[in-house]
Amino acid sequence: MSEPAVDTPVLDRYECRACGYVYEPEKGDDEHDIPSGTLFAELPISWRCPVCTAKKTAFANIGPAGTASGFKENLGYGLGVNTLTPAQKNILIFGALALGFLFFISLYGLQ
Repeated sequence: MSEPAVDTPVLDRYECRACGYVYEPEKGDDEHDIPSGTLFAELPISWRCPVCTAKKTAFANIGPAGTASGFKENLGYGLGVNTLTPAQKNILIFGALALGFLFFISLYGLQ
């Protein structure tokens, strides 16, 4: 017989709405001696934001790292750009800016 599959909890990140600090369970919190792998729900009630000392209630779930940002119902809009991860969006934006700059500089060669 095979063993039943073990559900591993998704390591959702939580962002402080006061200062923008993101608690990532993979990293933990060195300032408050929270080991890596500690879920946000397992943090003690007395835990506070290491940047602005806001309470746990000031944090909002922003999902796991590397996923597309935004509401799930809106990911189908926007010519497919909404399904890109933040890193992919940065590459697209700054790549387009660099390409535009190269085209602009190439105009000096048209004498």
